[in-house]
Amino acid sequence: MPASAKKKVDNSATNAGMHHFDAEVGKLLQLVIHSLYENKDIFLRELISNASDACDKLRYEAITDNTLLKGDRELKIQIRSNPDKGTLTITDNGIGMSEEELIKNLGTIARSGTQAYLEKLGKQSKGDVNLIGQFGVGFYSAFMVADKVRVTSRRAGEEQGHVWESDGKQSYTVEKDKENHPRGTTVELFLREDEKEYADKHQITHIVKTYSDHVAFPIEYVGEDNKAEVLNRASALWMRPKSDITEEQYNEFYRHVAHAGDTPWLTLHNKAEGTVEYTNLLFVPSKRPFDLFHPDRMCRVKLYVKRVFITDEQVQVIPAYMRFLRGVIDSEDLPLNISRETLQNNAIVQKIRSAVSNRVLSELKKKAKDDPEAFKTFWENFGPVMKEGLCDQLENRDALLDVCRFQTSLSDGKLVSLEEYIARMKPDQEFIFYALGDNNEALMQSPQIEGFIKRGIEVVLLTDTVDDFWVNVLNEFKGKTLRSVSRAGVDLDKQAGIKPEIKKEKAEKDEVKAEHEKLIAFFKETLGENVQDVRISGKLEGSPVCLVVPEWAMDIRMEQFLVENNQVPKRTAKVLEINPKHAIIQSIDKQLANPSDKLKDTVLLLFAQANILEGEPITDVTGFSRRMNALLERALNG
Repeated sequence: MPASAKKKVDNSATNAGMHHFDAEVGKLLQLVIHSLYENKDIFLRELISNASDACDKLRYEAITDNTLLKGDRELKIQIRSNPDKGTLTITDNGIGMSEEELIKNLGTIARSGTQAYLEKLGKQSKGDVNLIGQFGVGFYSAFMVADKVRVTSRRAGEEQGHVWESDGKQSYTVEKDKENHPRGTTVELFLREDEKEYADKHQITHIVKTYSDHVAFPIEYVGEDNKAEVLNRASALWMRPKSDITEEQYNEFYRHVAHAGDTPWLTLHNKAEGTVEYTNLLFVPSKRPFDLFHPDRMCRVKLYVKRVFITDEQVQVIPAYMRFLRGVIDSEDLPLNISRETLQNNAIVQKIRSAVSNRVLSELKKKAKDDPEAFKTFWENFGPVMKEGLCDQLENRDALLDVCRFQTSLSDGKLVSLEEYIARMKPDQEFIFYALGDNNEALMQSPQIEGFIKRGIEVVLLTDTVDDFWVNVLNEFKGKTLRSVSRAGVDLDKQAGIKPEIKKEKAEKDEVKAEHEKLIAFFKETLGENVQDVRISGKLEGSPVCLVVPEWAMDIRMEQFLVENNQVPKRTAKVLEINPKHAIIQSIDKQLANPSDKLKDTVLLLFAQANILEGEPITDVTGFSRRMNALLERALNG
């Protein structure tokens, strides 16, 4: 059943035992009932998956409390149907639910972010929606075919069971189970008149064999004579030889374990033997899970020990930057009675995590080389998450960076590895240059890269939020230093291999410096403490000015983030670079003999423009508005 809610819900009763659905559940139910799904068969897959999870949980808890299995030790799932009455019943003898758990699990959606996701889904057309199970609430798929659902459940170790019932509209009831059924959960569906085909044994058998053959517990169809027929192979799919498993079986197992409706983009099925023995069956989804950027960054890979389910939430059996992975890891070395609390720092778990990470990175690198177009889809979905590992993954950072792909100023929308970037660097180029921004279009128009483009120096375009962080942690790759285009002091002619005659070089520099001394002094005097320095730019081509930071200073975007989050007290003054070839700068230079307030206003406007382009605030908004209005008035009046 769905995971327990982590928030307090107002389910005040209007009648005895009656509760109102959480608002998000109500919206979800409306989507389900109005048939947003083309294949309704999946409702049975989801209910069987929930039953399987319940058996898994009981098997784990029974390791430390064997009395929970008392009287019924053979865990299984049973299906009964009555075509005449139009009912379908799925029963498991797993962990069961208490009264409180019935209310929390079946009356609320526990995971955050569902509201926005549901609104998005509501705008999508039929056939594009893969909602079932996305929130761990595949239970609600029952309302695709039933106009009433009754859930009878008794938690293992408790004396009293309860009955949950609803028509899938606005409310549900929870009352004591007068018959007090045994441990486990029974979901009884009262099928709609036009959906009674799902009570047919042959239809049920077909669905189970198609979607749930991999379930590791027996799924029995119980006839009217109480004769039970096992419908599935009831063995852990990941323990079977790869040669015995079809692609469709892999796909259905992925949908089962991931509670997803898509097909996997990549399947990794391996058995490791040696100092640490484990089997992994992992999938990379073809679509981005809705909770990928949830703050808890928890993995959803299930950890098993000798085919016994242990956990899929508390333990990072894969690193956080691979949390998009779905599937199972089954260890032969961990003790069955190990507590979840001690697993996180367990040496065996850490070795498994490291080995699996390396394996995944190796497969991704191979995929990127063999099928770049397919890899582009993967990177668009999961690239920002992968790059999180560059911030905190020390042991295989280079291997991770090998997998990373980027767009550049010269790649024309294609993804490029840093290895490819290095291979086509200019012969004298020392640095891997990068630009940080909100989107590629804005970066390509930025004054910061004008000089790079003119000289044919490639610039890596970084537009994901995580990019602002990892470039401050990792500053070297294969002997080449990463350097922001917004840093001062780079001789682009030298990087591009443009070498002036040595004898003339010093004289020309001295001449330029003397020529612009008064111009620089005027900018400094006008801007005062607003700037750290004013310099002649070596990279501006079509823009008059830009902001840069000294070699030792913090990157502009990182400082912005820290200021916004109160990590540093205030922004520091930047360096203003000016382009002496630009008409505006040349006009200012010519009027320096008799500078006016209008000339100072022009300098202040240029400085404001440079701040706007870099996302820096304009400290004197009123003054900026006044100066801009005066400029417009002069332009309109000739």
